[in-house]
Amino acid sequence: MADEPDEPERSGDAGGHFDDAELEAMLENFEEEFHEGEGGAGESADPTGDEPSFEDELEGLLGDKAKAAFICTRLNSAELLAAFCQISDISAECIGSEQGAVAVVHNLDGDGPEAAVKDLTKVVGGLSGLLVVNRADKVEATVYYDGQAGEQLPPPFVFPSLAPFVEDVMLGISTVQDVLAQSDDVVSSDAMGQTRAYGIIAKHTHMGGGQSSIE
Repeated sequence: MADEPDEPERSGDAGGHFDDAELEAMLENFEEEFHEGEGGAGESADPTGDEPSFEDELEGLLGDKAKAAFICTRLNSAELLAAFCQISDISAECIGSEQGAVAVVHNLDGDGPEAAVKDLTKVVGGLSGLLVVNRADKVEATVYYDGQAGEQLPPPFVFPSLAPFVEDVMLGISTVQDVLAQSDDVVSSDAMGQTRAYGIIAKHTHMGGGQSSIE
């Protein structure tokens, strides 16, 4: 009776380790799939280029970059909030809502959202802001006043008092891009200069006679 041929050694049999050739092949496959996802060769690539990059997704998962950050106020004007953001050197899209104007913070790196709300509430005397931020799928809501962090509130407790889109974005039901596209009251702080910003502030505060003041 002839000897049966030896079975080929299976990947990972020796303590679950892969040899160099197998590891190299796996890495090549991963790179091919990743590039296809970016739009290099895959048919499912997003033609608009609006999808987050791999680096953005990774930073969001690790918490190095916030997925979204909103500064929620009780101001009744998106234009006024955008003007305040402009003089506070904050890049944001401001959205009007019945619950109060909301600033969509552009700088999501590191402590960028916290720095933005600190600057806003320090420059604009008497203005408080609620920072709602999502990092690594953890949502936090913190009150800021006079450039200082105050009480941290449970997000489910504050969501009902905020514009509905804040909760939707934070929970991943919709995206910031969806909200901006659907809103008819969006004002960019980057689209106005300081001269226009001060004019808007003067109009809304009746030349400083309102509740908001600038220090």
